Amino acid sequence: MQTAEINSAPPRPLALERRDVILSVLIAASLVIFRQQIADVFHLAWHVDEYTHILLILPVSLALIYLQRGKLRQNATYAPVPASVLGVFSIASGVAAKMHLYPFSEGASLALAILALVTFWMACIVGCYGWAVFRSLLFPFLFLFLLIPPPGSLLDKAVSFLQTASTDATFALFNLTGLPVIRNGYLLTLPNLSIEVARECSGIRSSIMLLITGLILAHLFLRSLWSKVVFVLVIVPLSVAKNAIRIFTLTMLAMYVDPGFLYGRLHHQGGIVFFLIALGGLLLSLWILQRAERPRMKAPKSIPAV
Repeated sequence: MQTAEINSAPPRPLALERRDVILSVLIAASLVIFRQQIADVFHLAWHVDEYTHILLILPVSLALIYLQRGKLRQNATYAPVPASVLGVFSIASGVAAKMHLYPFSEGASLALAILALVTFWMACIVGCYGWAVFRSLLFPFLFLFLLIPPPGSLLDKAVSFLQTASTDATFALFNLTGLPVIRNGYLLTLPNLSIEVARECSGIRSSIMLLITGLILAHLFLRSLWSKVVFVLVIVPLSVAKNAIRIFTLTMLAMYVDPGFLYGRLHHQGGIVFFLIALGGLLLSLWILQRAERPRMKAPKSIPAV
């Protein structure tokens, strides 16, 4: 009995401090090795709208880990074998990215380098604290993979989809109002105005931010897997609807109030207004799914009369 109690006892503070020191040293070393790639990623995120979300990933992930930091102190154990497997994959990916051993484009090489860096962090966590701790903090750790900048080809496909879907939805809105409108590709022609749903109108930046917000809300406030999947899928039509409402609103204001609305502040800086509309729809979906998750109250059994 005494042996079982000793083995099941939580790790001593000294052992935990040793793990913390090892983890800190390994992460510091990885930051030094990948310092150029890290600088490139944050430079990209600061200057290119499609990658702005990267600036939020690390602070959000660290905040989520901090909120559940107590789990790092539970069932901590060294796991060198799985950590070594992840570490070998990380090192191989990092060498391939840094040495350009394969004909990667510059963007793909940078993405591979950040993949190697994040995988190395995963290896450090698993090695120092074990699989149990890693699984208990799975979401914030996997959330770090959003630091990887999406390849340009993937972004182009996402932009093209949003551009086409937004044009379809805007065209449908004009038809609902009874206004005569002719569509030719991304060009919508109205009686006294023609508008083009350009690449900039796809709303890719706000759609990515909506996706990240949705992932965090699903993790924090939903329990079942099915509700989380449904919640994330709802983000796609909300993003399209947000873009269509924005294009429709600006066009109607330009036609009936002032043509300057197509070039004014609401066009260039008013995206936050329509993002908040989409966020409101997302929160409504969250509320509905939370109610669907609640177990139904069982009716009390009738007591037979004596």
